[in-house]
Amino acid sequence: MVTGYIMWNPDPVLFTAGGMTVRWYGVMFATGLVLAAWYVWRRFRRKGYPQGYFDALMVLSFVLMFLGARLCHCLFYEPGYYLSHPVEMVFPVKRVAGEWTFTGFYGLASHGGAAGLVCAVLLLKWWKGAPALEVMDDMAIATPLAGGFIRTGNLINSEIVGGVTDVPWAFVFEAYDPLPRHPAQIYEGAFYLLLFAVMATVCRRRGYGKVKPGFYMGIVFIAIGVFRFAIEFFKEVQAGFERELALNMGQWLSVPFIAAGVLLLVFTQRREVKKG
Repeated sequence: MVTGYIMWNPDPVLFTAGGMTVRWYGVMFATGLVLAAWYVWRRFRRKGYPQGYFDALMVLSFVLMFLGARLCHCLFYEPGYYLSHPVEMVFPVKRVAGEWTFTGFYGLASHGGAAGLVCAVLLLKWWKGAPALEVMDDMAIATPLAGGFIRTGNLINSEIVGGVTDVPWAFVFEAYDPLPRHPAQIYEGAFYLLLFAVMATVCRRRGYGKVKPGFYMGIVFIAIGVFRFAIEFFKEVQAGFERELALNMGQWLSVPFIAAGVLLLVFTQRREVKKG
């Protein structure tokens, strides 16, 4: 038995009632999304956008974020299995002994979810004529808020664990294995919440000021991309094939977001800022 570390094995089930099981992860996920949506709603209201913008964006975001996160996980982390079981990519079922069984979803990749949100905003512009860059700025600031709560759910589930370590604050995720590991979920969750607090404060106090729409999205993309690239060095790989790669899949998927953030800043901020 390992001693001297934080022994971690919470019950992932919050409560069960009437045959329905409510898990901490689901509560954290829903809480994060609701708070992020509330922030975006406040921003839209302050700018005087019509309610229809917000309503349409929430529908598009929910569908495309989930679809992007699911497909990214299936196609990048477990392509061999899911390409031969395409139904399981988008439906929470599994064929067992010739019968379809409800299993719930196991595997959502945040990079795909972010890509889905970008697609949602582009569709909103096409559908409602909303200003894409300003909406993306608001969404970008809100997204880390949701991410902080989602990583808290991952911590309670003892998933997406860190690599083996001997640091004094190491966690032993008993449901995973008996080894002391970095609490990578805490590292990520704390970073996301801090990023949200900083960006929301700057945006509230300075607005656009001397920057153009697209600035906040570019900064958030770069900050999250660089952090995700770095934190992967402290995490356990999520798929066995990653051990054969020079960089793991999370790092490879972070590179396009860093590049997109840099390009976004270059092409949106190089234009002259209007006065007054």
